[in-house]
Order: sequence, then structure tokens, then C-alpha cells
Amino acid sequence: MDFLEIAKTRQSCRNYDEKRLVEKEKLELILEAGRLSPSACNGQPYHITVCTGTTAKETAKATMGMGMNKFTEKAPVMIVISEENYVSSAAFGAKVKGNDYRSIDIGILSAYLTAQATALGLGTCILGWFDDDKIRKICSIKNPVRLVISLGYPAENDKLRTKKRKSEDELISFK
Repeated sequence: MDFLEIAKTRQSCRNYDEKRLVEKEKLELILEAGRLSPSACNGQPYHITVCTGTTAKETAKATMGMGMNKFTEKAPVMIVISEENYVSSAAFGAKVKGNDYRSIDIGILSAYLTAQATALGLGTCILGWFDDDKIRKICSIKNPVRLVISLGYPAENDKLRTKKRKSEDELISFK
């Protein structure tokens, strides 16, 4: 599957096949893609915590506040991305330029993880709605949690939806 095909077929999965576990080999490929993702000064200012089994279920519950993300209860894997310190050169650049490189780097990491998962036939959903304190306790994480990604095989009835995106004219300009 080439990258454009991945971009066309990747979507937020909200209906997982809870009976199909993610194979260790596929999970390792997804994590390797994330490990190889670019970051400011190659600093990788994040940590990835992979939750499976009971820990995945507890983490999923911590994403369901106020009735949100109920679909995560069927996801066999929850990937928690927490913030780590910058390397000194990236910290200097962030301060001088007033840019939050950690958030950018975590976004790139998430794109790599989810793209590789799609290439392997898996579904993902990037979650920004979660209880940070609960997830830190569940996963023994000291730093802020920035994103959680649910991961698993889409259920058979989870069909590809039409993408709603801005037109090229609205989104892109050439100068």
C-alpha cells in the first residue's frame, strides 16, 4: 500500500472487533515506525506506553468521561503518549522561537503510528479526550499524557466513510 492509499483509507475507527487481538509482530512494526518518526533535533520528547489486556480496558475507561469514546472498550490495545523533556537544542529553539516542538513531534509520531497501523490492516483512533490523572496512575506515568491512540482490527461492519475535507482551493495556495 503506497502512502496516498494509506491517506485515503485511514480513518478514525470507532468499531473494533474485540475478538481479534493485535499480533505482536504487527504491534512491533507499528512501534518501530513511531520510533523512526522525525522530531525536533531528533530529541523524541515523548514516551510511548502500550496497554493491553486489563490495562487497556482500564485506560479505555479513562477516555470515556461524560459519555465520550465508548467504542474504546472494544479496542484490544491503547497506546498512551506522554510528554518528556526536550533535548537542550530543541529546548533552546522552542524558547527562542516560541514554538511548542513537543506537540508537533507528538503529532508526527501519531501520524507515523496510525499510518503504519493502516498499512497493516488495523484501525486506530487518536483521542484527545481522557482523564490525564487516571491514565498516569494506571500506567505509572509521571509526565502529562498528551494523546491516547486506540488500536485494533476494525469490525466487519466498520466500512470506509467518505472523507470530508476542505477543497484544494481552500487549503492550498502557491506564491
